[in-house]
Amino acid sequence: MRAIWEDFFTQDPVTCARGLIGCQFVWLGCVGRIVETEAYDSEGDPACHTWFRPGARAFVERQAVGDAYVYMNYGVHWLFNILVKGGKRSGFVLIRAIEPVSGLELMKQRRPGVKELLLGAGPGRLTRALGIDGEVHGMSFLRAEGCGIFRGKTLEPIAGPRIGISRATDLLWRFGDPDSPSLSRKF
Repeated sequence: MRAIWEDFFTQDPVTCARGLIGCQFVWLGCVGRIVETEAYDSEGDPACHTWFRPGARAFVERQAVGDAYVYMNYGVHWLFNILVKGGKRSGFVLIRAIEPVSGLELMKQRRPGVKELLLGAGPGRLTRALGIDGEVHGMSFLRAEGCGIFRGKTLEPIAGPRIGISRATDLLWRFGDPDSPSLSRKF
């Protein structure tokens, strides 16, 4: 498998989000095929954290492209995003869903409810199954031992509106593998 490095994330968030569908997400012995993503633009996107959180704007300025942006959503779920800086826009790609490829036993050991990951994932279930939390916020995970993203099967993803937000819902910045049973919600 060929690794995806920081230079991939020097494109705009929409291009990156679309391009990650079908890639392999590796996290400490667990491997999953990325089947759903969402793009967020750091400027002019009222659904992005940078719209209303000064800390998120500072994160974009100080962190390196490809770093992990992990935050607690509604005090319930950790969500894993990747920082994108490039092209005409900067922002984030939210990893919404993966299909487990290997390491399922490790996932089960870390989080007993991992079968949820197979039955209609979502970004909160994904982080829970992999044991990702706020401690990895800002991590340069692309080069960390046992972590990263690798090229996968090339496919043409479908696009639709982002979900779980109340602003800028008209943007078709959610991408997914139309054949995956692990989408968080059908397109």
